[in-house]
Amino acid sequence: MKYNRLLFQKLFFLALILNSLLFFGQDKPYWKEIQEFKKLDETNGIPKKPILFVGSSSFTKWQDVNDYFPGKTIINRGFGGSRLLDLNYYADDLLDPYNPRQIVIYCGENDIATDNPTPAEVLERFKTFFEKIRQKYPKVPVAYVSIKYSPSREKFWLQMKELNESIQAYLKTQKRAKYIDITKVMNDENGKVRTDIFKEDMLHMKPEGYRLWTKVIAPYLK
Repeated sequence: MKYNRLLFQKLFFLALILNSLLFFGQDKPYWKEIQEFKKLDETNGIPKKPILFVGSSSFTKWQDVNDYFPGKTIINRGFGGSRLLDLNYYADDLLDPYNPRQIVIYCGENDIATDNPTPAEVLERFKTFFEKIRQKYPKVPVAYVSIKYSPSREKFWLQMKELNESIQAYLKTQKRAKYIDITKVMNDENGKVRTDIFKEDMLHMKPEGYRLWTKVIAPYLK
């Protein structure tokens, strides 16, 4: 009886710990989205040596990204309005399963717009994520897509420009790393950001915006 009581107590406390871990996991931003990725991988399988897209909503909403790049196999793991902080938190979940041939990142816009950090602080977040990639995949090419100048976030454009420039400078010091500047292709003939390629929220893009991105990104894909 005493042995059974001790066993029950151990199992009870173990159940409490597991429930606590589950609760706190669900409470973490984007936990559900990460679990959905795992379900997709279980259901669909993971293609051999895909190009891995990771980042925030500009990738999240590019659901038909494979249609834009015929002949390429892309796994899109953009999620919500994620920040580089979130990519760092979920780095193992985002990177470990895929053994990619290349990693393409779009992230940092939400860091600037929501956290009120300095561009230098966001650069450090990016460096942390880049280093996590290098720890897992020392030779995999990495490309960073520059932060777009969303009209709804015009007050942050100067900080975003500074961040773009600092990430570009950092990547020049790294091997197998490229900076993809998509800002110029999004401008009109007068050098102004085209508002017609954005949805009503002036934050997310219409298909025309993604077609413009495709022209610039395609030459960098492996």
